[in-house]
Amino acid sequence: MSFLSVLTLLPLVGAAVVALLPRGNPRLAKLVALGFSLAVLVLAVAMWSAFEIGGDRLQFRESYAWIPQWGVNLTFAADGIALVMLALIALLTPIVILASWHDADDVTGEPGSDTGTATRSSRSVPAFFALLLALEFTMIGVFAAADVFLFFVFFEAMLVPMYFLIGSFGGARRQYAAVKFFLYSLVGSMLMLAAVIGLWVYSGDPGERTFDWATLAAMEFDPNVQRWLFLGFFIAFAVKAPFFPFHTWLPDAGGAAPAGAAAILVGVLDKVGTFGMLRYCLPLFPEASKFFAPMVLVLALVGVMYAALLAVGQNDLKRLVSYTSISHFGLIGIGIFAFTSQAGTGAVLYMVNHGLATGLLFLVVGMLVARRGSALISDFGGAGKLLPALSGAFLIAGLASLSLPGTAPFVSEFLVLIGTFSVHKTVAVIGTLGIVLAAAYILWMYQRAMQGTLNPALNSVPAMKRDLNLREYAVVAPLVALILALGIYPKPVIDVINPAVQATLADIGVTDPAPRTAHSDGTGGGSGGADGTAKGDK
Repeated sequence: MSFLSVLTLLPLVGAAVVALLPRGNPRLAKLVALGFSLAVLVLAVAMWSAFEIGGDRLQFRESYAWIPQWGVNLTFAADGIALVMLALIALLTPIVILASWHDADDVTGEPGSDTGTATRSSRSVPAFFALLLALEFTMIGVFAAADVFLFFVFFEAMLVPMYFLIGSFGGARRQYAAVKFFLYSLVGSMLMLAAVIGLWVYSGDPGERTFDWATLAAMEFDPNVQRWLFLGFFIAFAVKAPFFPFHTWLPDAGGAAPAGAAAILVGVLDKVGTFGMLRYCLPLFPEASKFFAPMVLVLALVGVMYAALLAVGQNDLKRLVSYTSISHFGLIGIGIFAFTSQAGTGAVLYMVNHGLATGLLFLVVGMLVARRGSALISDFGGAGKLLPALSGAFLIAGLASLSLPGTAPFVSEFLVLIGTFSVHKTVAVIGTLGIVLAAAYILWMYQRAMQGTLNPALNSVPAMKRDLNLREYAVVAPLVALILALGIYPKPVIDVINPAVQATLADIGVTDPAPRTAHSDGTGGGSGGADGTAKGDK
Protein backbone atom coordinates (compact mmCIF):
# COMPACT_ATOMS: atom_id res chain seq x y z
CA MET A 1 0.00 0.00 0.00
CA SER A 2 1.16 3.50 -0.81
CA PHE A 3 0.18 7.10 -0.13
CA LEU A 4 -3.16 7.17 -1.93
CA SER A 5 -4.65 3.91 -0.69
CA VAL A 6 -3.74 4.75 2.92
CA LEU A 7 -4.99 8.32 2.47
CA THR A 8 -8.27 6.96 1.12
CA LEU A 9 -8.83 4.24 3.70
CA LEU A 10 -7.80 6.16 6.82
CA PRO A 11 -10.99 8.27 7.04
CA LEU A 12 -13.10 5.13 6.46
CA VAL A 13 -11.38 3.42 9.39
CA GLY A 14 -11.94 6.57 11.44
CA ALA A 15 -15.62 6.64 10.51
CA ALA A 16 -16.06 3.03 11.63
CA VAL A 17 -14.27 3.64 14.92
CA VAL A 18 -16.25 6.81 15.71
CA ALA A 19 -19.56 5.20 14.78
CA LEU A 20 -18.92 2.38 17.30
CA LEU A 21 -18.20 4.73 20.19
CA PRO A 22 -20.91 5.01 22.87
CA ARG A 23 -23.45 7.80 22.47
CA GLY A 24 -23.02 8.70 26.11
CA ASN A 25 -19.51 10.07 25.54
CA PRO A 26 -19.85 12.66 22.75
CA ARG A 27 -16.56 14.39 23.59
CA LEU A 28 -14.64 11.18 22.90
CA ALA A 29 -16.30 10.85 19.47
CA LYS A 30 -15.32 14.41 18.60
CA LEU A 31 -11.71 13.97 19.71
CA VAL A 32 -11.29 10.67 17.85
CA ALA A 33 -12.79 12.15 14.67
CA LEU A 34 -10.50 15.17 14.95
CA GLY A 35 -7.50 12.88 15.52
CA PHE A 36 -8.20 10.82 12.38
CA SER A 37 -8.76 13.95 10.28
CA LEU A 38 -5.45 15.43 11.49
CA ALA A 39 -3.68 12.17 10.63
CA VAL A 40 -5.08 12.45 7.09
CA LEU A 41 -3.80 16.04 6.93
CA VAL A 42 -0.30 14.97 7.99
CA LEU A 43 -0.30 12.25 5.33
CA ALA A 44 -1.49 14.74 2.69
CA VAL A 45 1.36 17.10 3.59
CA ALA A 46 3.83 14.23 3.23
CA MET A 47 2.31 13.34 -0.13
CA TRP A 48 2.59 16.95 -1.32
CA SER A 49 6.27 16.95 -0.31
CA ALA A 50 6.89 13.72 -2.22
CA PHE A 51 5.18 14.93 -5.41
CA GLU A 52 7.68 15.59 -8.20
CA ILE A 53 6.88 18.75 -10.15
CA GLY A 54 7.73 18.08 -13.77
CA GLY A 55 7.76 14.32 -13.17
CA ASP A 56 5.29 11.74 -14.44
CA ARG A 57 1.80 13.05 -15.09
CA LEU A 58 0.17 10.49 -12.77
CA GLN A 59 2.17 9.81 -9.63
CA PHE A 60 1.72 7.55 -6.58
CA ARG A 61 0.08 5.02 -8.91
CA GLU A 62 -1.00 1.70 -7.39
CA SER A 63 -3.39 -0.87 -8.76
CA TYR A 64 -5.06 -3.96 -7.31
CA ALA A 65 -7.26 -6.46 -9.12
CA TRP A 66 -10.95 -6.10 -8.29
CA ILE A 67 -13.24 -7.52 -11.00
CA PRO A 68 -10.88 -8.98 -13.64
CA GLN A 69 -13.73 -10.21 -15.85
CA TRP A 70 -14.76 -6.59 -16.47
CA GLY A 71 -11.29 -5.11 -16.51
CA VAL A 72 -11.98 -3.27 -13.25
CA ASN A 73 -9.12 -2.53 -10.87
CA LEU A 74 -8.67 -0.56 -7.68
CA THR A 75 -6.32 1.91 -9.34
CA PHE A 76 -5.23 5.08 -7.60
CA ALA A 77 -3.06 7.88 -8.99
CA ALA A 78 -2.81 11.65 -8.74
CA ASP A 79 -1.72 14.44 -11.03
CA GLY A 80 -1.27 18.04 -9.92
CA ILE A 81 -4.98 18.81 -10.27
CA ALA A 82 -6.00 15.90 -8.06
CA LEU A 83 -3.21 16.63 -5.58
CA VAL A 84 -4.35 20.17 -4.80
CA MET A 85 -7.92 18.96 -4.32
CA LEU A 86 -6.78 16.17 -1.99
CA ALA A 87 -4.85 18.74 0.02
CA LEU A 88 -7.97 20.94 0.20
CA ILE A 89 -10.05 18.02 1.51
CA ALA A 90 -7.42 17.13 4.10
CA LEU A 91 -7.25 20.75 5.27
CA LEU A 92 -10.96 21.52 5.41
CA THR A 93 -12.10 18.35 7.18
CA PRO A 94 -10.44 18.97 10.59
CA ILE A 95 -11.45 22.63 10.38
CA VAL A 96 -15.06 21.64 9.71
CA ILE A 97 -14.98 19.13 12.58
CA LEU A 98 -13.83 21.90 14.93
CA ALA A 99 -16.43 24.29 13.57
CA SER A 100 -19.16 21.64 13.99
CA TRP A 101 -18.15 20.77 17.56
CA HIS A 102 -21.62 21.45 18.99
CA ASP A 103 -23.77 21.07 15.88
CA ALA A 104 -25.14 17.65 16.87
CA ASP A 105 -25.16 18.11 20.65
CA ASP A 106 -28.76 19.04 21.31
CA VAL A 107 -30.66 19.71 18.10
CA THR A 108 -31.07 18.33 14.64
CA GLY A 109 -30.04 21.60 13.10
CA GLU A 110 -30.06 25.33 13.29
CA PRO A 111 -33.19 27.36 12.91
CA GLY A 112 -32.89 29.33 9.75
CA SER A 113 -34.72 31.45 7.35
CA ASP A 114 -37.61 29.24 6.60
CA THR A 115 -37.56 28.18 9.89
CA GLY A 116 -39.53 27.15 12.75
CA THR A 117 -37.86 25.85 15.82
CA ALA A 118 -35.21 23.21 15.83
CA THR A 119 -36.16 19.79 17.08
CA ARG A 120 -34.35 17.37 19.34
CA SER A 121 -31.81 15.22 17.57
CA SER A 122 -32.78 11.66 16.77
CA ARG A 123 -29.21 10.75 15.88
CA SER A 124 -26.09 10.51 18.00
CA VAL A 125 -23.04 12.74 18.08
CA PRO A 126 -20.83 9.79 17.01
CA ALA A 127 -23.07 9.30 13.97
CA PHE A 128 -22.64 12.94 12.92
CA PHE A 129 -18.85 12.88 13.07
CA ALA A 130 -18.67 9.40 11.55
CA LEU A 131 -20.64 10.77 8.58
CA LEU A 132 -18.13 13.63 8.19
CA LEU A 133 -15.25 11.13 8.07
CA ALA A 134 -17.19 8.87 5.69
CA LEU A 135 -17.73 11.87 3.43
CA GLU A 136 -13.99 12.60 3.53
CA PHE A 137 -13.32 8.98 2.51
CA THR A 138 -15.59 9.18 -0.54
CA MET A 139 -14.27 12.59 -1.63
CA ILE A 140 -10.66 11.44 -1.44
CA GLY A 141 -11.59 8.32 -3.41
CA VAL A 142 -13.18 10.38 -6.20
CA PHE A 143 -10.08 12.52 -6.72
CA ALA A 144 -7.63 9.63 -6.29
CA ALA A 145 -9.35 7.11 -8.58
CA ALA A 146 -7.59 6.34 -11.86
CA ASP A 147 -10.13 3.73 -12.98
CA VAL A 148 -13.38 5.02 -14.50
CA PHE A 149 -15.55 2.41 -12.78
CA LEU A 150 -13.92 3.06 -9.41
CA PHE A 151 -14.45 6.78 -9.94
CA PHE A 152 -18.14 6.17 -10.60
CA VAL A 153 -18.48 4.09 -7.42
CA PHE A 154 -17.01 6.87 -5.29
CA PHE A 155 -19.01 9.47 -7.23
CA GLU A 156 -22.20 7.68 -6.22
CA ALA A 157 -21.08 6.88 -2.68
CA MET A 158 -20.57 10.58 -1.91
CA LEU A 159 -24.34 11.06 -1.98
CA VAL A 160 -24.99 8.85 1.01
CA PRO A 161 -23.15 10.63 3.87
CA MET A 162 -24.13 14.07 2.57
CA TYR A 163 -27.77 12.99 2.28
CA PHE A 164 -27.82 11.98 5.95
CA LEU A 165 -25.87 15.05 7.08
CA ILE A 166 -28.49 17.28 5.46
CA GLY A 167 -31.56 15.15 6.13
CA SER A 168 -30.81 14.27 9.77
CA PHE A 169 -28.84 17.24 11.06
CA GLY A 170 -29.97 20.12 8.85
CA GLY A 171 -32.44 22.96 9.28
CA ALA A 172 -36.22 23.11 9.06
CA ARG A 173 -36.46 22.09 5.38
CA ARG A 174 -33.76 19.45 5.70
CA GLN A 175 -35.78 16.52 4.36
CA TYR A 176 -36.94 18.37 1.25
CA ALA A 177 -33.41 19.66 0.58
CA ALA A 178 -31.82 16.24 1.14
CA VAL A 179 -34.22 14.46 -1.19
CA LYS A 180 -33.83 17.14 -3.87
CA PHE A 181 -30.04 16.94 -3.62
CA PHE A 182 -30.13 13.16 -3.84
CA LEU A 183 -32.56 12.96 -6.78
CA TYR A 184 -30.78 15.60 -8.86
CA SER A 185 -27.43 13.89 -8.34
CA LEU A 186 -28.90 10.44 -8.97
CA VAL A 187 -30.43 11.42 -12.32
CA GLY A 188 -27.10 12.84 -13.45
CA SER A 189 -25.32 9.72 -12.23
CA MET A 190 -27.60 7.44 -14.23
CA LEU A 191 -26.65 9.29 -17.41
CA MET A 192 -23.01 8.91 -16.52
CA LEU A 193 -23.47 5.21 -15.82
CA ALA A 194 -24.81 4.74 -19.34
CA ALA A 195 -21.80 6.63 -20.68
CA VAL A 196 -19.40 4.57 -18.53
CA ILE A 197 -20.87 1.36 -19.95
CA GLY A 198 -20.65 2.76 -23.48
CA LEU A 199 -17.04 3.76 -22.91
CA TRP A 200 -16.23 0.23 -21.75
CA VAL A 201 -17.96 -1.34 -24.76
CA TYR A 202 -16.06 0.85 -27.20
CA SER A 203 -12.73 0.37 -25.42
CA GLY A 204 -11.96 -2.90 -27.18
CA ASP A 205 -13.04 -6.38 -28.13
CA PRO A 206 -14.57 -8.71 -25.53
CA GLY A 207 -11.86 -9.86 -23.15
CA GLU A 208 -9.74 -6.76 -23.82
CA ARG A 209 -12.07 -4.07 -22.54
CA THR A 210 -10.86 -1.82 -19.74
CA PHE A 211 -11.83 0.98 -17.38
CA ASP A 212 -8.23 2.12 -16.84
CA TRP A 213 -8.06 5.90 -17.30
CA ALA A 214 -4.57 6.02 -18.79
CA THR A 215 -5.40 3.32 -21.35
CA LEU A 216 -8.68 4.99 -22.34
CA ALA A 217 -7.03 8.42 -22.64
CA ALA A 218 -4.61 6.98 -25.21
CA MET A 219 -7.45 5.65 -27.40
CA GLU A 220 -9.22 7.44 -30.23
CA PHE A 221 -12.99 7.12 -30.47
CA ASP A 222 -15.29 7.96 -33.37
CA PRO A 223 -16.36 11.65 -33.09
CA ASN A 224 -20.07 10.77 -33.05
CA VAL A 225 -19.50 8.25 -30.27
CA GLN A 226 -17.46 10.82 -28.39
CA ARG A 227 -20.29 13.33 -28.46
CA TRP A 228 -22.82 10.99 -26.91
CA LEU A 229 -20.38 9.77 -24.27
CA PHE A 230 -19.31 13.34 -23.55
CA LEU A 231 -22.91 14.39 -22.90
CA GLY A 232 -23.44 11.53 -20.45
CA PHE A 233 -20.40 12.53 -18.42
CA PHE A 234 -20.87 16.29 -18.80
CA ILE A 235 -24.49 16.42 -17.63
CA ALA A 236 -23.61 14.42 -14.51
CA PHE A 237 -20.71 16.79 -13.79
CA ALA A 238 -22.82 19.86 -14.58
CA VAL A 239 -25.40 18.75 -12.02
CA LYS A 240 -22.71 18.15 -9.42
CA ALA A 241 -20.85 21.41 -10.08
CA PRO A 242 -23.59 22.89 -10.35
CA PHE A 243 -23.87 24.60 -13.73
CA PHE A 244 -26.85 26.56 -14.96
CA PRO A 245 -29.54 25.24 -15.55
CA PHE A 246 -28.81 22.24 -13.29
CA HIS A 247 -28.17 24.39 -10.22
CA THR A 248 -31.50 24.64 -8.42
CA TRP A 249 -30.70 21.99 -5.79
CA LEU A 250 -27.75 23.91 -4.31
CA PRO A 251 -29.54 26.88 -2.66
CA ASP A 252 -31.90 24.45 -0.91
CA ALA A 253 -29.13 22.06 0.14
CA GLY A 254 -26.75 24.83 1.18
CA GLY A 255 -29.50 26.62 3.07
CA ALA A 256 -30.66 23.53 4.97
CA ALA A 257 -27.33 21.81 5.66
CA PRO A 258 -25.42 22.36 8.91
CA ALA A 259 -22.79 25.05 8.36
CA GLY A 260 -19.87 22.60 8.41
CA ALA A 261 -21.53 20.22 5.97
CA ALA A 262 -22.42 23.17 3.73
CA ALA A 263 -18.78 24.30 3.77
CA ILE A 264 -17.71 20.85 2.54
CA LEU A 265 -20.59 20.64 0.07
CA VAL A 266 -19.72 23.92 -1.65
CA GLY A 267 -16.02 24.00 -0.84
CA VAL A 268 -15.07 20.50 -2.03
CA LEU A 269 -17.88 18.15 -3.06
CA ASP A 270 -19.15 20.40 -5.84
CA LYS A 271 -15.62 20.58 -7.26
CA VAL A 272 -15.99 16.95 -8.29
CA GLY A 273 -18.05 18.27 -11.21
CA THR A 274 -15.41 20.65 -12.54
CA PHE A 275 -12.64 18.13 -11.76
CA GLY A 276 -14.53 15.50 -13.75
CA MET A 277 -14.70 17.81 -16.75
CA LEU A 278 -10.92 18.25 -16.62
CA ARG A 279 -10.04 14.63 -15.88
CA TYR A 280 -12.64 12.78 -17.97
CA CYS A 281 -14.49 14.95 -20.50
CA LEU A 282 -11.48 16.70 -22.04
CA PRO A 283 -8.85 13.91 -22.24
CA LEU A 284 -11.24 11.06 -23.12
CA PHE A 285 -13.41 12.97 -25.59
CA PRO A 286 -11.22 15.71 -27.10
CA GLU A 287 -13.17 16.25 -30.33
CA ALA A 288 -16.49 16.32 -28.50
CA SER A 289 -15.05 18.77 -25.96
CA LYS A 290 -14.14 21.19 -28.74
CA PHE A 291 -17.50 20.65 -30.43
CA PHE A 292 -19.53 21.45 -27.28
CA ALA A 293 -17.20 24.15 -25.93
CA PRO A 294 -19.26 27.10 -27.31
CA MET A 295 -22.42 25.72 -25.70
CA VAL A 296 -20.66 25.20 -22.37
CA LEU A 297 -19.22 28.73 -22.45
CA VAL A 298 -22.69 30.18 -22.99
CA LEU A 299 -24.18 28.14 -20.11
CA ALA A 300 -21.29 29.12 -17.84
CA LEU A 301 -21.67 32.78 -18.74
CA VAL A 302 -25.41 32.72 -18.10
CA GLY A 303 -24.72 31.06 -14.75
CA VAL A 304 -22.26 33.78 -13.75
CA MET A 305 -24.73 36.59 -14.37
CA TYR A 306 -27.98 34.83 -13.39
CA ALA A 307 -26.72 33.55 -10.02
CA ALA A 308 -25.08 36.88 -9.21
CA LEU A 309 -28.35 38.72 -9.83
CA LEU A 310 -30.25 36.25 -7.65
CA ALA A 311 -27.66 36.62 -4.89
CA VAL A 312 -28.24 40.38 -4.78
CA GLY A 313 -31.87 39.84 -3.83
CA GLN A 314 -31.39 37.23 -1.10
CA ASN A 315 -32.28 37.85 2.55
CA ASP A 316 -31.02 34.46 3.75
CA LEU A 317 -27.28 34.31 4.45
CA LYS A 318 -26.87 30.64 3.56
CA ARG A 319 -28.84 30.86 0.33
CA LEU A 320 -26.94 34.00 -0.64
CA VAL A 321 -23.60 32.23 -0.22
CA SER A 322 -24.95 29.28 -2.23
CA TYR A 323 -25.90 31.55 -5.12
CA THR A 324 -22.47 33.21 -5.06
CA SER A 325 -20.95 29.76 -5.51
CA ILE A 326 -23.07 29.05 -8.59
CA SER A 327 -21.75 32.28 -10.09
CA HIS A 328 -18.17 31.33 -9.25
CA PHE A 329 -18.60 27.88 -10.79
CA GLY A 330 -19.60 29.59 -14.02
CA LEU A 331 -16.21 31.33 -14.07
CA ILE A 332 -14.46 28.03 -13.38
CA GLY A 333 -16.32 26.48 -16.32
CA ILE A 334 -15.26 29.35 -18.56
CA GLY A 335 -11.65 28.76 -17.56
CA ILE A 336 -11.86 25.05 -18.35
CA PHE A 337 -13.46 25.40 -21.78
CA ALA A 338 -11.44 28.43 -22.92
CA PHE A 339 -8.67 25.90 -23.72
CA THR A 340 -5.70 28.08 -22.76
CA SER A 341 -3.09 27.25 -20.14
CA GLN A 342 -3.66 30.50 -18.24
CA ALA A 343 -7.42 30.00 -18.06
CA GLY A 344 -7.08 26.30 -17.23
CA THR A 345 -4.55 26.90 -14.48
CA GLY A 346 -6.72 29.72 -13.19
CA ALA A 347 -9.78 27.44 -13.16
CA VAL A 348 -8.02 24.79 -11.06
CA LEU A 349 -6.55 27.42 -8.76
CA TYR A 350 -10.06 28.91 -8.50
CA MET A 351 -11.35 25.52 -7.36
CA VAL A 352 -8.88 25.60 -4.47
CA ASN A 353 -9.31 29.26 -3.60
CA HIS A 354 -13.09 29.09 -3.81
CA GLY A 355 -12.98 26.20 -1.36
CA LEU A 356 -10.97 28.29 1.08
CA ALA A 357 -12.96 31.53 0.72
CA THR A 358 -16.47 30.10 0.50
CA GLY A 359 -15.67 27.47 3.12
CA LEU A 360 -14.65 30.28 5.49
CA LEU A 361 -17.73 32.30 4.56
CA PHE A 362 -20.09 29.39 5.28
CA LEU A 363 -18.39 28.63 8.60
CA VAL A 364 -18.56 32.26 9.72
CA VAL A 365 -22.22 32.43 8.66
CA GLY A 366 -22.79 29.28 10.73
CA MET A 367 -21.28 31.00 13.78
CA LEU A 368 -23.57 33.99 13.27
CA VAL A 369 -26.66 31.79 12.82
CA ALA A 370 -25.79 29.77 15.93
CA ARG A 371 -25.66 32.97 17.98
CA ARG A 372 -28.72 34.72 16.54
CA GLY A 373 -30.92 31.69 15.91
CA SER A 374 -31.72 32.96 12.41
CA ALA A 375 -30.08 33.14 9.00
CA LEU A 376 -32.09 36.18 7.89
CA ILE A 377 -29.97 39.25 7.17
CA SER A 378 -32.83 41.44 8.40
CA ASP A 379 -32.54 39.80 11.85
CA PHE A 380 -29.05 41.19 12.31
CA GLY A 381 -28.16 44.83 11.61
CA GLY A 382 -25.23 46.46 13.40
CA ALA A 383 -24.05 43.10 14.73
CA GLY A 384 -20.43 44.14 14.24
CA LYS A 385 -20.76 46.37 17.31
CA LEU A 386 -21.34 43.29 19.46
CA LEU A 387 -19.06 40.84 17.62
CA PRO A 388 -16.02 42.77 16.32
CA ALA A 389 -13.74 39.75 15.77
CA LEU A 390 -16.43 37.64 14.12
CA SER A 391 -17.42 40.66 12.03
CA GLY A 392 -13.80 41.01 10.91
CA ALA A 393 -13.62 37.36 9.86
CA PHE A 394 -16.92 37.81 8.01
CA LEU A 395 -15.48 40.83 6.18
CA ILE A 396 -12.30 38.99 5.13
CA ALA A 397 -14.33 36.02 3.88
CA GLY A 398 -16.63 38.35 1.95
CA LEU A 399 -13.79 40.34 0.38
CA ALA A 400 -12.10 37.10 -0.67
CA SER A 401 -15.36 35.91 -2.23
CA LEU A 402 -15.56 39.07 -4.34
CA SER A 403 -11.91 38.49 -5.37
CA LEU A 404 -10.36 41.57 -3.81
CA PRO A 405 -6.72 42.01 -4.95
CA GLY A 406 -4.45 40.63 -2.26
CA THR A 407 -6.70 37.65 -1.59
CA ALA A 408 -6.25 34.23 -3.17
CA PRO A 409 -9.40 34.20 -5.38
CA PHE A 410 -8.22 37.35 -7.17
CA VAL A 411 -5.22 35.53 -8.66
CA SER A 412 -7.33 32.67 -9.99
CA GLU A 413 -10.08 34.94 -11.31
CA PHE A 414 -7.51 37.13 -13.05
CA LEU A 415 -5.89 34.10 -14.72
CA VAL A 416 -9.28 32.82 -15.91
CA LEU A 417 -10.28 36.15 -17.42
CA ILE A 418 -6.94 37.01 -19.02
CA GLY A 419 -6.63 33.49 -20.45
CA THR A 420 -10.17 33.65 -21.80
CA PHE A 421 -9.73 37.15 -23.23
CA SER A 422 -6.98 35.93 -25.56
CA VAL A 423 -9.45 33.63 -27.35
CA HIS A 424 -12.98 34.77 -26.43
CA LYS A 425 -13.02 38.51 -25.78
CA THR A 426 -16.79 38.83 -25.50
CA VAL A 427 -17.04 36.01 -22.97
CA ALA A 428 -14.27 37.54 -20.86
CA VAL A 429 -15.79 41.02 -20.93
CA ILE A 430 -19.27 39.82 -19.95
CA GLY A 431 -17.75 37.55 -17.30
CA THR A 432 -16.01 40.54 -15.78
CA LEU A 433 -19.43 42.07 -15.10
CA GLY A 434 -19.97 39.21 -12.66
CA ILE A 435 -17.17 40.67 -10.54
CA VAL A 436 -19.03 43.97 -10.34
CA LEU A 437 -22.18 42.17 -9.19
CA ALA A 438 -20.10 40.19 -6.68
CA ALA A 439 -19.00 43.44 -5.08
CA ALA A 440 -22.65 44.51 -4.90
CA TYR A 441 -24.05 41.41 -3.20
CA ILE A 442 -21.11 40.87 -0.82
CA LEU A 443 -20.79 44.47 0.36
CA TRP A 444 -24.54 44.92 0.67
CA MET A 445 -24.79 41.70 2.67
CA TYR A 446 -22.04 42.83 5.04
CA GLN A 447 -23.45 46.33 5.37
CA ARG A 448 -26.96 45.12 6.20
CA ALA A 449 -25.83 42.46 8.67
CA MET A 450 -22.82 44.02 10.42
CA GLN A 451 -23.00 47.78 10.03
CA GLY A 452 -25.51 50.55 10.61
CA THR A 453 -27.77 51.03 13.59
CA LEU A 454 -27.77 48.16 16.07
CA ASN A 455 -30.89 46.04 15.85
CA PRO A 456 -32.46 46.38 19.36
CA ALA A 457 -33.52 42.71 19.24
CA LEU A 458 -29.86 41.64 19.36
CA ASN A 459 -29.48 42.99 22.90
CA SER A 460 -31.98 40.40 24.11
CA VAL A 461 -29.96 37.49 22.65
CA PRO A 462 -27.18 36.61 25.14
CA ALA A 463 -25.20 34.61 22.57
CA MET A 464 -24.86 37.72 20.37
CA LYS A 465 -22.59 39.24 23.01
CA ARG A 466 -20.08 36.36 22.88
CA ASP A 467 -17.37 36.96 20.30
CA LEU A 468 -15.06 34.33 18.85
CA ASN A 469 -13.78 31.79 21.38
CA LEU A 470 -10.49 29.89 21.16
CA ARG A 471 -11.97 26.99 19.17
CA GLU A 472 -13.53 29.38 16.66
CA TYR A 473 -10.25 31.26 16.30
CA ALA A 474 -8.64 27.91 15.48
CA VAL A 475 -11.27 27.44 12.76
CA VAL A 476 -10.94 30.89 11.22
CA ALA A 477 -7.22 31.63 11.51
CA PRO A 478 -5.79 28.93 9.15
CA LEU A 479 -8.24 29.82 6.38
CA VAL A 480 -7.61 33.56 6.70
CA ALA A 481 -3.86 32.96 6.67
CA LEU A 482 -4.02 30.79 3.53
CA ILE A 483 -6.33 33.21 1.72
CA LEU A 484 -3.88 36.04 2.30
CA ALA A 485 -0.73 33.96 1.71
CA LEU A 486 -1.93 32.54 -1.62
CA GLY A 487 -3.13 35.99 -2.62
CA ILE A 488 0.42 37.27 -2.29
CA TYR A 489 2.42 34.19 -3.33
CA PRO A 490 0.43 31.54 -5.25
CA LYS A 491 3.49 30.10 -7.02
CA PRO A 492 3.80 26.84 -5.01
CA VAL A 493 0.27 25.81 -5.95
CA ILE A 494 0.47 27.05 -9.55
CA ASP A 495 3.70 25.07 -10.08
CA VAL A 496 1.88 21.88 -9.08
CA ILE A 497 -1.19 22.61 -11.21
CA ASN A 498 0.36 23.89 -14.44
CA PRO A 499 2.00 20.67 -15.78
CA ALA A 500 -1.30 18.77 -15.42
CA VAL A 501 -3.19 21.54 -17.22
CA GLN A 502 -0.62 21.56 -20.03
CA ALA A 503 -0.97 17.79 -20.39
CA THR A 504 -4.76 18.11 -20.55
CA LEU A 505 -4.51 20.73 -23.31
CA ALA A 506 -2.16 18.40 -25.19
CA ASP A 507 -4.78 15.65 -24.91
CA ILE A 508 -7.31 17.76 -26.80
CA GLY A 509 -4.73 19.01 -29.30
CA VAL A 510 -4.78 22.74 -28.54
CA THR A 511 -2.04 25.18 -27.69
CA ASP A 512 -2.03 28.72 -26.40
CA PRO A 513 -2.60 31.46 -28.97
CA ALA A 514 0.54 32.94 -30.47
CA PRO A 515 1.66 36.14 -28.72
CA ARG A 516 0.44 39.28 -30.40
CA THR A 517 3.02 41.59 -31.89
CA ALA A 518 2.88 44.75 -33.95
CA HIS A 519 3.39 42.61 -37.06
CA SER A 520 0.69 40.01 -36.39
CA ASP A 521 -1.88 41.54 -38.72
CA GLY A 522 -0.30 44.80 -39.76
CA THR A 523 -2.17 46.80 -37.12
CA GLY A 524 -0.76 45.39 -33.90
CA GLY A 525 -4.07 43.70 -33.03
CA GLY A 526 -3.82 40.12 -34.26
CA SER A 527 -6.36 37.82 -32.69
CA GLY A 528 -5.39 34.38 -31.48
CA GLY A 529 -7.50 31.26 -31.57
CA ALA A 530 -7.85 28.18 -29.44
CA ASP A 531 -5.77 26.20 -31.91
CA GLY A 532 -2.78 28.41 -31.23
CA THR A 533 -2.81 30.15 -34.61
CA ALA A 534 -2.96 33.91 -34.88
CA LYS A 535 -5.01 35.45 -37.66
CA GLY A 536 -1.93 37.16 -39.02
CA ASP A 537 -0.33 33.76 -39.54
CA LYS A 538 -3.12 32.36 -41.69
